[in-house]
Amino acid sequence: MTYPRKGQPLVDYGREVETEIAKLYDLIEAETIRVDHYPPRWLAIKLLEEDADIRERVTAARGGAKLLQAAEKSVAHLRSIYGEDADTVIADRRYGFITGLVKEAMERPAVTRRILSDRIDAVVTHRLLGIPIFVAVMWVMFKLVTDIAAPYMDWFDEVITGPFSHWTERFLNLVSSPDWLVALALDGIIAGVGGVMVFIPLLFFLYFFIALLEDTGYLARAAFVMDRVMHRLGLHGKSFIPMLIGFGCTVPAIYATRTLESRRDRLLTALLCPFMSCAARLPVYVLFAAALFATHQDIVLISMYLVGIAIAILTGIVFRYTLFRGKPTAPFVMELPPYRLPTLRGLATHMWERSSAFIRKAGVYIFAAAVVIWFLLNMPWGVDDQRDSWFGHAGSTIGHVFEPIGFGDWEASGALVTGFIAKEVVVSTMSEIYVGGAEDGEEKEEFPSTPQEVGDIFEGGARAVRDSVRNIPALVPGAFETAPGEESELQAALKPVFSERAAVAFLIFVLLYVPCVAALAAFGHEFGWRWAGFAAVFYTSVAWVAAFVVYQGAGLLGLG
Repeated sequence: MTYPRKGQPLVDYGREVETEIAKLYDLIEAETIRVDHYPPRWLAIKLLEEDADIRERVTAARGGAKLLQAAEKSVAHLRSIYGEDADTVIADRRYGFITGLVKEAMERPAVTRRILSDRIDAVVTHRLLGIPIFVAVMWVMFKLVTDIAAPYMDWFDEVITGPFSHWTERFLNLVSSPDWLVALALDGIIAGVGGVMVFIPLLFFLYFFIALLEDTGYLARAAFVMDRVMHRLGLHGKSFIPMLIGFGCTVPAIYATRTLESRRDRLLTALLCPFMSCAARLPVYVLFAAALFATHQDIVLISMYLVGIAIAILTGIVFRYTLFRGKPTAPFVMELPPYRLPTLRGLATHMWERSSAFIRKAGVYIFAAAVVIWFLLNMPWGVDDQRDSWFGHAGSTIGHVFEPIGFGDWEASGALVTGFIAKEVVVSTMSEIYVGGAEDGEEKEEFPSTPQEVGDIFEGGARAVRDSVRNIPALVPGAFETAPGEESELQAALKPVFSERAAVAFLIFVLLYVPCVAALAAFGHEFGWRWAGFAAVFYTSVAWVAAFVVYQGAGLLGLG
């Protein structure tokens, strides 16, 4: 071996790596390969690190193809020995040398002063404690959200189904509106849009607590903790940031992948983002949790989020060894921001910005969907039984696909189809079907007077504030007994329709099946419609299989 020429290298990368460096060094010298006057040893190291810019320059040089082929063999050899990429091994040796050099050149005090932030990070980012702490924080957040928001949701439901519906009907009758317009307003728009707007308090509190975790600096620690797991499973460390955004909405999460360096990382991350439960799915979770699992709502909610994360990890493993086999991931370096005391104004701003986006969406997508669904439920015009409507026929046809997973009736099947518009439309559709025409044929009750209803609104609001504050101590087991929230009409309607195992299977399907049309459009815009089509089929297939396993498995075990 002719290498080294002059003295010993400054950094020793270990026998195996140095042997491969020597091979490439000798080949560079023997073939007189010159790339922008780079030193041969440095060039050999960069080839082992698979530096994209250097590989491109070597390709253009005379004899470069032979050198690249030799470099690829060396990289594969080192990967087989160390079980990780050569650039990781080289970086470890390089920083080990730097650490030793610093220790030799600097004199540190005997006791290293640790600030409070360091002490907190030592716990919340601990290798073993970090993930359990993260799960515990998420559980506390969902427990607080559901307990505090429940009284306000009951109040919203009372206002929408009571005074607001009464005033709308009075106004339409006052202007001599036709019966079909009154039915559209009450059974279509108010039942559909109102069924979703009931969950606005829940979203306000959810976004408040997310902003609290974000502004204090903990979410960055959560990304750091999760990166350690994700990176070992073949997921890019930076991918956790778009996936974290996916808990709010899938559309910006997909566009957030633009911050990643390679197309491979962007595509893989975008494929996993829809498994993160967006805010639009939350109303569906809460509806079924309140209807069939009233005493365990918080467990149901956090379980949906954890199942989505688990499926994303498993999908990442599968894709790593199939679609993206042999394509390395880049290292992840993240600077943890200092802990800060958030301001109330900042929290309120973040809460309003995110919640108002949902309200605007409800005002467009859900309103339009509610109107279309109402017409489909009443066509051919004047149909007596909704099962015989156009919507009922379509739902019955599609229902055969869902029979093995527990919800083959036309109502649930049709609601899932409309969920492709937006996931919260699932609730809107069910509200129109199960509640919208519930009073047809019944004698109209006498409405309270307007002043009385206004008084009821203020009284209900005050009661919601009181009950919300009283529910806060419920976080501590046994500290305070909280009364369950009032059961809405839709919750009562779902109880005899869904068994517990069918309800869980339905939630699993909603969690995993094809995202909304806006998210799919964003995917197609970023990666092409061929990949968007693959994603739609893949998500729906995974959702059906997972729901089948849950429903049939629970049946075999005699559960639900």
